[in-house]
Amino acid sequence: MFIVQDSSIGAFDTVVLRDEGAATSVTMVPTRGALVTSFVAHGREWLYLDEATLHDATQNVRGGIPVLFPSPGKLAEDTFSVDGATGRMKQHGFARTSRFDETGRGTDGAAWVELELGDSEVTRAQFPFGFRLRLRFALAGGRLQIRAEVLATGTTHLPFALGYHPYFAVARADKAQTQIPTAATRAWDNRGKQEISLDPRGAPLDLAREEVDLHLVDHGATEATLQTPQGAVRLDGSFPRWVIWTLPEKDFVCLEPWSAPANALNTGEGLVRLAPGEARVLELGIEVG
Repeated sequence: MFIVQDSSIGAFDTVVLRDEGAATSVTMVPTRGALVTSFVAHGREWLYLDEATLHDATQNVRGGIPVLFPSPGKLAEDTFSVDGATGRMKQHGFARTSRFDETGRGTDGAAWVELELGDSEVTRAQFPFGFRLRLRFALAGGRLQIRAEVLATGTTHLPFALGYHPYFAVARADKAQTQIPTAATRAWDNRGKQEISLDPRGAPLDLAREEVDLHLVDHGATEATLQTPQGAVRLDGSFPRWVIWTLPEKDFVCLEPWSAPANALNTGEGLVRLAPGEARVLELGIEVG
């Protein structure tokens, strides 16, 4: 039986999706960037969340599944110039700090809710384009499906990229046995600010000893898997770019699907451009087990 119910975390109202038959649930906070804060399945919590950052409005939330729009990653000098327009925007864009409004919910075939963000004076001060971002979160069994529809609502083309920043719960003691299989031979090392070569034989990445911040250049697939001693997380959908991030002293590993690399609003690489009235749908599935 599928259930959609209202609840709260501290001062924040939440929406909880439940699949009673599979004993799974997903919790999200619409007013905190449509942030998914919890994904419970197979008797455990699969997401890391630093609750102190959730409740402090001056901080970006560290944990859950932040939405990265309209520009995943960091822009050069925090500024961009595209199609004759310029702007200034912080890392990962403004969606993760914005209020989303609920536009629908239901239990037909899954427990689902739709949340929407449109352009406003606040967004246009950073990103001078008209848009509507509608996210549909649907839970069935151990799978969360996120459908993003981006619509150009202005009179000019809408350039954008989209990504997600899932913080998967991986204990520090388990990181040495945690792997992310990839066929990539090249990666951008965001710590050293240089491109590096990866082992062409597919030797596993070392996620245990130090900070890892790698942007895989040639992963070559729109799916990826995080294999942990507690089980695997499989991500699939529309996203060709993958980022891996972890800190040695923290109990998380981030496996991030992006539609374009960082700084795409300046370089144009992987950038989507929608004509006025045009829409684009990007899907992400997260399956745990």
